[in-house]
Amino acid sequence: MGRKGNRRKFFKQSLKSSLWLAAGTTAVSSCKATPNIQAQYPMVISTWDNAKANEAAWKALSDGTALDAVEAGARVPEADPKDMSVGYGGRPDRDGHVTLDACVMDHLGNYGAVTYLKNIMHPVSVARRVMEETPHVMLSGEGALQFAVDQGFKSQNLLTEEAKKEWEEWKVTSKYEPKINIELHDTIGIMAIDHDQNISGACTTSGLGYKMAGRVGDSPVVGAGLFVDNEVGAATATGMGELVLKTLGSFLIVELMRQGATVSEACEEAVMRIINKQDYKKLQVGFIAIDKQGQIGAYSIQPGFVYTVTTVSGTELVKVNSYIKSE
Repeated sequence: MGRKGNRRKFFKQSLKSSLWLAAGTTAVSSCKATPNIQAQYPMVISTWDNAKANEAAWKALSDGTALDAVEAGARVPEADPKDMSVGYGGRPDRDGHVTLDACVMDHLGNYGAVTYLKNIMHPVSVARRVMEETPHVMLSGEGALQFAVDQGFKSQNLLTEEAKKEWEEWKVTSKYEPKINIELHDTIGIMAIDHDQNISGACTTSGLGYKMAGRVGDSPVVGAGLFVDNEVGAATATGMGELVLKTLGSFLIVELMRQGATVSEACEEAVMRIINKQDYKKLQVGFIAIDKQGQIGAYSIQPGFVYTVTTVSGTELVKVNSYIKSE
């Protein structure tokens, strides 16, 4: 069989054993039906129903790189005041401040991120500048804001009247303590494969609505909300960031793929790592991943997770039917 074949066989046996143990320990079963779509590059894929973001990314791919594409795509929800979980119009923290996290990662392994950034509509573009114009990986808070302004980004109020009204209503009855804010969706993670078969990714979010001031989620943290390895593939996460931070889910997925797992197997194992150790029953995390050939995998804790994929065949909204079913 050879060394490579033995390694793959060993990995599959180990993976199956770990999944069985996880299911046995937490009394859950896997409910799976989709989602392994075969796709050729170029390709764009994003979390949730983000057809407009994919459209912008696809347009950027026509004469640009995968990095250009994911930045262009992420900027769409950042500028949409109706999307109250990303950028302009995002729900504020408990003190009424809209604070943003974002990152980009390119096919060379370069990474840039901003955390706790205020007053800048497009944190994904600031993250790219951090990657390209500084010797650093991450800038935060006032330093990130000053850098953005120095780079020519406009400082503006991101709290819309709608978001302010919701926040004021929330303050009437909510206590100042960590509390999950139930939303239909939150972070957008977006990945692309360009004409040269190079992969890049981006994440951007305003984080949990009414979070404690200073809270940073998984989105800007390398290996948590996003990871790209151009030799293997890429993965991104959405949902309760604390769960992803504790397991570095996106890095885990890509590393499992490197060791021989399929895209779907790797996404499933990342979810199992969460549920085997943490209280997950009222929380949601979803992963999507792609390999170098454009194969897609996805898995989530709860039902209801969807992603958007665009290829030369068009754009499709895919319902993820692979998730944990509590017994």
